[in-house]
Amino acid sequence: MLDMKTLRDNPEAIIKALDRRGESHAYLRDVVTDDERRREIIQRVEKLKAEHNETSRMIGMRKREGKPIQDILDKIEENKATIKALDDELRAVNARIDEALLNTPNIPHASVPFGKDETENPVLRTWGEKPVFDFEPESHWDLGTALDILDFERAAKIAASRFVVYKGLGARLERALINFMMDMHTEKGYQETLLPYIVNRDSMTASGQFPKFEGDAFALKDERGLYLNPTAEVPAINLHRDEIIAEKDLPIHYAAFTTAFRQEAGSAGRDTRGIIRLHQFNKVELIKVTKPEDSYDALEAMLKDSEAVLQALNLPYRVVELCTGDLGFAMAKTYDIEVWVPSYHGYREIGSISNAESYQARRANIKYRTESGKPAFVHTLNGSGLAVGRTVVALLENGQQKDGTIKLPDALIPYMRVDKIT
Repeated sequence: MLDMKTLRDNPEAIIKALDRRGESHAYLRDVVTDDERRREIIQRVEKLKAEHNETSRMIGMRKREGKPIQDILDKIEENKATIKALDDELRAVNARIDEALLNTPNIPHASVPFGKDETENPVLRTWGEKPVFDFEPESHWDLGTALDILDFERAAKIAASRFVVYKGLGARLERALINFMMDMHTEKGYQETLLPYIVNRDSMTASGQFPKFEGDAFALKDERGLYLNPTAEVPAINLHRDEIIAEKDLPIHYAAFTTAFRQEAGSAGRDTRGIIRLHQFNKVELIKVTKPEDSYDALEAMLKDSEAVLQALNLPYRVVELCTGDLGFAMAKTYDIEVWVPSYHGYREIGSISNAESYQARRANIKYRTESGKPAFVHTLNGSGLAVGRTVVALLENGQQKDGTIKLPDALIPYMRVDKIT
């Protein structure tokens, strides 16, 4: 959430910075006007309440002096009516401000390149050699079906389209990747966490999922307002909601495996085959909570930690920096890691590493106590340490052999207990 004081002091600069995302944020001028009115109302109500208290004290004095008090009683009732009207207006003004700010994205960091959409994301670097086949390579959905490790038809029968059943060595591969990724990250100092798969509305709002992306959430039929977790970022960020963290305890590094659930409401017709885009998928996610001055060094370190997974698996990939038009709603800066997928004849996003700065911390009220003793908002960072299903896709397609088997990378063999999938 934007800092209201910063918006109040620099509205035009904030609007200009946000407009780099490709949409108009001129409505923030109305927010500033509402904020001015809010402060006027608060001052007026405080003054009326002071007058009300003073007038009330005069009743006893008048009675002792034998003087009439009806004019005082009339004044008290008038003040009560005015205060009520102002309180009603204040609630309406606060609601407009809250709605506007909750639907306003984060301000892009000054270093984020300008661009209209994903086609203008600059490539920072590539790693690895793309496989060269002396046969016609197949897609992962055909490979998975032929090897009887992926079952889409039965998944649709059990649930709906965009679900999958992993079978045999396919199930083992998914599990092996989760363990492999978690081991790599915990060995680098990330604290392993197993988080709830169900979250409440406050958690979704604090992380920036609601109200903007409510249409993508799976809501439970529950009077408490619960939802299936869309990403480990949501429960992990909310571990510290409404807390003041001791400075000595920063930074905090979490590695979390969760199953994520998304409606994918805005992706009709995209990636309808295979396991690139599912309603249910596994992720290993990295979360960091840092002091503001440390967050961009932490972002670069998180990116390297995520890249190390693909390097260990010998999967070719590239790193791109998201431009302003492709930047996520809650994020100030994001890197995407895109893995080479032969069936797409291109790279596909497999993980995102982002710095939300204080945006999520303001929504979630997460602070730390500085050396001066004054609380300040932390910075939060999150990144897919990678999407497990998309890693499966890359391993199947890049590792396919002429005889129809899948060669596994050396680093994964101890987890799989076999060197290939047949």
